[in-house]
Amino acid sequence: MVHPVSGFRGTRAGVTAGTGSSLQGGADHGSPLPRIRVSYWCAKGHVTEPVFLQLPDVQIPAVWDCRRCGALASRDGSEAAGTEALDDGYKTHLEYVKERRSDQDAEDVLAGALERLRARGVLPDELLRDP
Repeated sequence: MVHPVSGFRGTRAGVTAGTGSSLQGGADHGSPLPRIRVSYWCAKGHVTEPVFLQLPDVQIPAVWDCRRCGALASRDGSEAAGTEALDDGYKTHLEYVKERRSDQDAEDVLAGALERLRARGVLPDELLRDP
């Protein structure tokens, strides 16, 4: 429970403009603040349409993350084509392993693991033998 004199005052999901300059809407529920839907297109042609408070055009972001593929999307679609090639630095576990090991190292590790399994009797000798 929040103390009635608390300094923390939030807004509801449906922010309204009450009397005066407050955005809170208090006891007299004013009309909802004007909203706009902005379209963003990624390089793959997906459309993302987040809703913003009606703000000056310069305050609305020029790029937004695509909800379908995660790539950057722009309002006119032209910037998105150039940003697709940017690397965000994320690598999968397999990519890290491939950086550390060559194909021959991978074959050696697999052969050693299969030999240990055969020695424990988990795998039959004829199964997965090199031809």
